[in-house]
Amino acid sequence: MEKSRQEKRKEARLAKNARKNQSWLQRQKASKSTEKPLNSSHQNKNDETAISETSRDMGVENTKSEVHPRPSTKVPKITQKSKFDKFLQLDHTRAEDDLELERKLAKKLKVKGGKLKGEDLGLNMLFEGISSFADEALPSKKYEKSSLRKKRKKDKLLPDDLESEDPNVVATDGAVPSKSSSRKRPKKRKSLEETKDGNNDGGMGIEVSKPMESLEKVPATAPQKYVAPHLRSRARNELEEYSQVRRQLRGLLNRLSESNVESITGDVSVLMRSIPRGIASDIFGEEVLASCAHGPRGNEQHAAVFASFVAGMASSVGIDFGAKLLALLAKTFEDEYHKEDNISLRNLTLLLSQLCIFGVCSSDLIYDFLIVLSKRLTEIDVSTILTVLQCCGMKIRADDPLAMKNFIASVQNRVNELKASCGDDQEKINGRRMEFMLETICDIKNNKKRLKEDTAPHTRIKKWLQKLRVEDILISGLNWSKLLDPNKKGQWWLSGDIASTADNVEEVANTIDKEVLEARKLLQLAAAQRMNTDARKAIFCIIMSGEDYIDAFEKLLRLDLHGKQDREIMRVLVECCLQEKVFNKYYTILASKLCEHDKNHKFTLQFCLWDHFKQLDSIQLSRSMHLAKFVAEMVASFTLSLAVLKTVDLADIKQLTAKRTIHFRMLFEAIFEYPDNLIWNIFTRVAVTPELESLRDGIEFFIKYVVESNKSLGAKFKLARKALNNAEGVLM
Repeated sequence: MEKSRQEKRKEARLAKNARKNQSWLQRQKASKSTEKPLNSSHQNKNDETAISETSRDMGVENTKSEVHPRPSTKVPKITQKSKFDKFLQLDHTRAEDDLELERKLAKKLKVKGGKLKGEDLGLNMLFEGISSFADEALPSKKYEKSSLRKKRKKDKLLPDDLESEDPNVVATDGAVPSKSSSRKRPKKRKSLEETKDGNNDGGMGIEVSKPMESLEKVPATAPQKYVAPHLRSRARNELEEYSQVRRQLRGLLNRLSESNVESITGDVSVLMRSIPRGIASDIFGEEVLASCAHGPRGNEQHAAVFASFVAGMASSVGIDFGAKLLALLAKTFEDEYHKEDNISLRNLTLLLSQLCIFGVCSSDLIYDFLIVLSKRLTEIDVSTILTVLQCCGMKIRADDPLAMKNFIASVQNRVNELKASCGDDQEKINGRRMEFMLETICDIKNNKKRLKEDTAPHTRIKKWLQKLRVEDILISGLNWSKLLDPNKKGQWWLSGDIASTADNVEEVANTIDKEVLEARKLLQLAAAQRMNTDARKAIFCIIMSGEDYIDAFEKLLRLDLHGKQDREIMRVLVECCLQEKVFNKYYTILASKLCEHDKNHKFTLQFCLWDHFKQLDSIQLSRSMHLAKFVAEMVASFTLSLAVLKTVDLADIKQLTAKRTIHFRMLFEAIFEYPDNLIWNIFTRVAVTPELESLRDGIEFFIKYVVESNKSLGAKFKLARKALNNAEGVLM
């Protein structure tokens, strides 16, 4: 039966290994023979025999030549290779195979200089350790086999591993080379370096081949995790500690929701305190914007959760976290605006609007942002303005109506300019989105609230932020250009409304001088009004210098008053009202706002009025008149009720002195000037309470015998008398 091809190759391999083994045994015998002192003839004979046997085993013709011995040359003993050497040889062989595979891969993928040919798709980092296929010096296996066959045919290969002291004479394994063998020595060494099996010569000091040299030069690169191209520079420069903090923060933000915002804020604040503050604020801003903006199309609920989280972090850790996040948000918005990424722009706009709602930034920044958009008024700008107005339009209108009026004028002027420039092309102006934006602006101007703005009130979150004193971290006086300024230095968010530049130094200096003079005048006026404590002076200056009642209200809330010092607010406010030459409703509106905010102010106001009622006989007539009008306004606004008069017995003629009678008569006449339905509701409030029966009798007696003398108020008196008997409490 004819043998298969596989069996033939196996037999050929076994025969080749047997020949190699036989050759190795003969070399061992030859090395032992060199150690014994032999005569020259016997030595020559053994040398010729060893050379002939070696050449016969290798399949190469051997020509006997005369060998001249060199007794001075010392040939070291050839030792057998250990198992560790064999393991190293096997490892080198495997490394050569890996390099060969790598070379083929580089050639297939056209890798040149560690980079793929063509466009960079973020995969070049995987080929950093692979050199160019054109520069690869590793010979292929086919080339090695062919070169081995050619060299065996041309030269007589001897396993020469030793170098003699004389460079022209090389010692062989147990034999002294002849002239012919020494001339063929360079070719033999070159062929041995190129062959794979050149290291099989019995454990001698073997010269490393070229493929092994290239193997040592190529570093072993471990597989690395894929990093996106835009994150590589940061990943290489950032310390492992900061990268770990960034990963932990990202995990917490992924779990953020309205139910766990308080706990996650506490965890993040602890995490941010573990690293330097500047790095912490940068990492915080980048991760918050990445989680909120660079996702799918968000909604107001999602943005509100992140805005409350930012407000809580700014209250817990510091105001600089909120300020730096606003600056990064402005920069990111401009970048996305140039890319025309509508989803990211909408998400960033919602976050900015919710930051205003939760008290991180003031409405001044939102108005400046809207005016910047209205000057361009492209399609993206219209969409962004519409998003802001739908989210926080009513709030910024309540904060600053005058700024809303200026914004509306700016939009109208820009629309008129577009109409003049476009002419007959009305599609750009009369688009549906533009029309809807103008309708929304008109509704906000007329104080008409759309149904879309009735979002979740977030009552629990606002109570939590109120405990953290979120009003202390409000950043005011910023504009959009200041956030985009790359030359911001120091605590730029505390610089106020005035930006000091080289162009307006004189203007800034004059403004500061005016503010200093006004502050000095207010302090002198406070001293004249017997404001003898620092708290009373501060409250007086705020009330008298407020632009409107909202500005004064916000500044009063930001005052750091300890203990019972907040009671001084109402006392100073009433005193300022009574000191005016002409009665000013500003004080009544501010008092109503404070009482609505905190019930403690309402109780303080009642005690303050009772103290003034006791002093009616000693105060001036103008102060008494202002006090009567103040009480009438507070009762008409339903901040107080007529029960504030329960400490005064209006039916006791002995207590009704001339000044007291004039004061309460002015009070009821001021109340009777209001419409009938309001008068009915005012007197009905004290009619339903049984404990106030004596007060009702006193009011009826006083009106009948004192106020009824004014005949023009007769109808009003009858209406009031019916209301006092309205025990059912029916309102008009």
